[in-house]
Amino acid sequence: MTAHVVEDTQPRREQAAAGDLLIETRNLTKRYGARIVAVDNLNLNVRRGEVYGFLGPNGAGKTTTLRMLLGLIRPTSGTARVLDLEPGVPAGLARVGALVESPAFYPYLSGRDNLRVLARYCGAGDAQITDALARVELSDRAKDKFKIYSLGMKQRLGVAGALLKNPDLLILDEPTNGLDPQGIAEMRTLIRAIGQGTRTVMLSSHLLGEVEQICDRVGVIQSGRLVAEGTLAELRGPGGLLVRAEPLDDAWQAVQNLPDVTGARIVDGAIQLATNPANAAAINRALVQAGLAVSELRPSTNSLEQVFFELTEGASAQQTPGAPQGAAIQQQGAGTGVRQ
Repeated sequence: MTAHVVEDTQPRREQAAAGDLLIETRNLTKRYGARIVAVDNLNLNVRRGEVYGFLGPNGAGKTTTLRMLLGLIRPTSGTARVLDLEPGVPAGLARVGALVESPAFYPYLSGRDNLRVLARYCGAGDAQITDALARVELSDRAKDKFKIYSLGMKQRLGVAGALLKNPDLLILDEPTNGLDPQGIAEMRTLIRAIGQGTRTVMLSSHLLGEVEQICDRVGVIQSGRLVAEGTLAELRGPGGLLVRAEPLDDAWQAVQNLPDVTGARIVDGAIQLATNPANAAAINRALVQAGLAVSELRPSTNSLEQVFFELTEGASAQQTPGAPQGAAIQQQGAGTGVRQ
């Protein structure tokens, strides 16, 4: 089954030493007027040395959160600590590199000269400019004007600008937005290379494949609220068995009486069971004895896509009309410990 979301939103410092949390928010909230709640009581924990995926649909509150973490806007309520400092203070910003939304550079300057402008503000030298260009594989195009760069090259130059200070924390907001498949693959490879050692990368994205291939841990945000946070394995849950049997309605009723099944849902005309795959023979025997025609029974794992849609939209869209409203059963306490 999918990740079990619980109501406990208290800090989980016992899972990380105090010095290991580079980003920590507590009930972080941003309102615009009386009606619009962009971020709602957000509790994030981003640890040193990890690539943290901040996953959510467009408009979920990702960019607003990043702007608060960088001190670009102020929260309405709640607190945030970045590198154990208040967001936006000079001592903290000196150790943070960020690319929020699209990079903004002078179109008539070359890639190198644009980085020189940034370097003057952050105290970086020519050697750091050269190194940043090499890391994003733009050394051979460094003399070309920014206005003739492809979209992928512009994004990579933005990452190079964020790397000039050799930051402890790198924040990237939808860095693959608008890129073609090749550009996405190149950016993915770049982020993997950057997120090595003790550097921490916080990657905001709505692309499931991007997060799944790059990130160590993921926070899922929907309508400004954190609905789950954990490793990919925790979010996917323990997996189970996929059963295809006819008649489906009768099979649905039968599985709810099986003692070793802690949860079930209907997906594309089959029933996904939360149970130990070692129970396959016993489950098959019980279904056959109930007069059902079992055509498929195999181990299954939850994809991040399944988990994401369940967390952000609910499972109802995936259910078969023949099943009861809200056709899913889940035993209380059977989850993976992923918190809200």
